[in-house]
Amino acid sequence: MNDTIISERKEQVELVVKSKIEEFHLLGYGEVREENLWDYLQKKKWKKVKEELPLHHMVNDILTVKVMDIMNYITIQSYKGSRLEELNNQEDFSDLFK
Repeated sequence: MNDTIISERKEQVELVVKSKIEEFHLLGYGEVREENLWDYLQKKKWKKVKEELPLHHMVNDILTVKVMDIMNYITIQSYKGSRLEELNNQEDFSDLFK
């Protein structure tokens, strides 16, 4: 789905997202934020969707996200971020491989 449609739909499903985040917090996962869930949905769940999703499909996708799905996603993203930062901080050894 393109970013414009997702932005429009984000406002429509905002209460559902907040409800899901509250559920995570009640289960003891207080570090999960709305941005984390929305990022997971866009980059994982809806990544390969070509056409516009019906609103009820989006709501269903949000409500069926499991804690472990989002925690795995957050963990992988943090590894990717730290690895990228680590690579940027290393010296440039490209001249050694010429």
